[in-house]
Amino acid sequence: MARGAVTADRVAEAAAELADEVGLEGMTVSEVARRLGVKDANLYAHIGNAHELRVRVAVLALAELADRGAVALAGRAGKEALVAFADVYRDYGREHPGRYAAMRVELDPETARASAGRRHSDMMRAILRGYALEEPDQTDAVRLLGSVFHGFVSLEGSGGFRHHPRGADESWSRVLDTLDVALRAWPASAPAGAETSR
Repeated sequence: MARGAVTADRVAEAAAELADEVGLEGMTVSEVARRLGVKDANLYAHIGNAHELRVRVAVLALAELADRGAVALAGRAGKEALVAFADVYRDYGREHPGRYAAMRVELDPETARASAGRRHSDMMRAILRGYALEEPDQTDAVRLLGSVFHGFVSLEGSGGFRHHPRGADESWSRVLDTLDVALRAWPASAPAGAETSR
């Protein structure tokens, strides 16, 4: 690629492609510059440092996944919406492991607000309205879904399920069945200030 064709967006795309191929840790400024056919110094016209490069990949990945999620959720509610969104999340993690890993990069508050991260939360909340969950239960449920999705995708991606003959697809289906049951039977919140037993 000619130097004049290098843009901030193209840098992020090249970095994302590289991260998927070699892993987020292997994605360096030097390797991205080589891929774009420019010197390292040329890249610094578009990024401040290696961390900013990761942030650019994170922002790109959040937007891509949010777009896929929005398409998957269109016209769906309840368990159908839950499964569609969860499948998009898992599929993206399997197809784009480097980009998926980048979504765990901590963003500064301003970048986070401008990113598609809020869209992810909004889509989960839309799913949860189908289960009649209101605040503060909705926030707790968003955290539950995010934890389960991320935990499963991360373990699967690192080979954590390969040691057992039961396929990951079967377990994934059961996990989603269980989440659906849990969301339908969500316990009522204790009144504010009430003592809870452990």
